[in-house]
Amino acid sequence: MTKPNRNKRRVTDGRPLGQVAALPFRLNADGAVEVLVMTSRETQRVIIPKGWPIRNRKDWKSAEIEARQEAGVVGDMGRKRLGQYLYWKRLETHFALVKVGVYPLAVRRQLADWPERHERAQIWLSAEDAALLVDEPELGAIILDYAQSRAPHLLARSNGGRRVASTASSREEIGQGQAAP
Repeated sequence: MTKPNRNKRRVTDGRPLGQVAALPFRLNADGAVEVLVMTSRETQRVIIPKGWPIRNRKDWKSAEIEARQEAGVVGDMGRKRLGQYLYWKRLETHFALVKVGVYPLAVRRQLADWPERHERAQIWLSAEDAALLVDEPELGAIILDYAQSRAPHLLARSNGGRRVASTASSREEIGQGQAAP
């Protein structure tokens, strides 16, 4: 007898499913926060890297792994959750309510190659523009609140204040469908 899918079983008990997300950010030359957003694979909605928690890993570590796999970014991960938001996830046979815990990621490096590189478009935006583009108002509020706090500067400082080298030629811009110059 096969074991039922854990996520399908939890949907029936009335509780939201749980996911984790990384909020990848960097500081521009003026010290303003920029956020990396990307498209989802199926619906092409604007999102941040997120996924299911990995068994026997802390939530922040699972979010860090998702950021590398989905967006090709690595850096200094905050271990304190910024907040959480709800969204409806389309599963095979139904929609499920999902609660997503968000953790900050001060991006140190953007990889030239990563597992989902050809499946998503991505772009660096001001925190204000990123908050406007994401569909979930609660996520937009998390982005704005974090960008307006001192926390990004403190986490980036733990990174030695290094700026992220852009790899625009190796990624697609959202809405462009072609490699950026």
